[in-house]
Amino acid sequence: MNILVLNNGSSSVKYKLIDSDTKRVLAEGGVEKIGLPDSFIKFKTLEGKKETVEVSMPDHKEAIRQVFKVLTDPEKGVIRNLDEIDAVGHRVVHGMEYFNKSVLITPEVIARVKECYPVAPLHNPANITGIEAILDLLPEVPQVGVFDTAFHQTMPAKAYMYALPYEDYEKYGIRRYGFHGTSHRYVSRRACEFLGLDYDKQRIITCHIGNGGSITAIRDGKSVDTSMGLTPTEGLMMGTRVGDVDPGALTYLMERRDIGYKELQKIINKESGVLGVSGISNDMRDIEEGIEAGNERAILAMDMYEYRILKYIGAYTAVLGGADVIVFTGGVGENQTSTRETICKSLAYLGVTFNAEANKVRGSEIEISGPDSKIRVVVIPTDEELMIATDTAEIVGKL
Repeated sequence: MNILVLNNGSSSVKYKLIDSDTKRVLAEGGVEKIGLPDSFIKFKTLEGKKETVEVSMPDHKEAIRQVFKVLTDPEKGVIRNLDEIDAVGHRVVHGMEYFNKSVLITPEVIARVKECYPVAPLHNPANITGIEAILDLLPEVPQVGVFDTAFHQTMPAKAYMYALPYEDYEKYGIRRYGFHGTSHRYVSRRACEFLGLDYDKQRIITCHIGNGGSITAIRDGKSVDTSMGLTPTEGLMMGTRVGDVDPGALTYLMERRDIGYKELQKIINKESGVLGVSGISNDMRDIEEGIEAGNERAILAMDMYEYRILKYIGAYTAVLGGADVIVFTGGVGENQTSTRETICKSLAYLGVTFNAEANKVRGSEIEISGPDSKIRVVVIPTDEELMIATDTAEIVGKL
């Protein structure tokens, strides 16, 4: 079954065409700067060569039309016509308490996703634009929504509730939802396959760390706690997001700067984190260069970034009553060997031993703990698109 996986942002579309039977990626690419004069589409050819084509794309519908054009191109495409697309799977960021699993897209589902706009104003509207574009362009093709928040719906109330007035939870749904659920679900299961362990009998801590980051505690295949909250700004220090911060500091900041909530949102989402502390960049490669040059703020940013990860692993070890597996994934988790080394060596008190030679690998599945380690530590590259394609094929296959 050929599944087109779409991840729609406010001005971008990422796509993969996946054969769900063989798990083979047939095509992949993305559209950027939708609605701007310099919009373009980039993709890989059959030979693996990367190409970029500038083309006017005033909206997401036209962007997806251009994706279709590339997929069916007589020379560069991988399918003869759009009839070869059996289903479309969408990444949907926020499902609140409405969705605890992936679902077939219906008018009722679309309405529920729109009800989540207030808690995901940057993401859910963009996700819906992709769904509605497919409804216009391929109305007969079934669509499936795969929610970032769904995996975390197994958390107990003591983990997801905030100590705010209870009526604010009842009226407005204010609670911890968590994100990156599709990634946490994929890498935790894949780690157990890789290690030959029974997924349903393990205590796993998954560290999805990159420009955005979250850590999840998984017991017997179910999420029991996660670091992100109502929005993706809680928890770890991230590229530009603030992570955990005293809420009193935010109200104080609003008073001192004389700003409203929209300006505050910009600060905590776009101007904080690694960028805000270092003053250099939100890209860890730039931070590493700054560290090598002796930049004190770059050193501080890295120290803070790694310290937050270490704190959450420690907390979730306590929550789980110990840990059997720790998984690193995401841009930093898969590639930044120095951070993995720092974290692993700091966990020696838990009986973690570190294999420095194995840790030299970037972007591949590898166990980086030693043979005598009490907790097995692995690197598992995430594959959210494959997870979305698998869910989509399973749901559509039952129609």
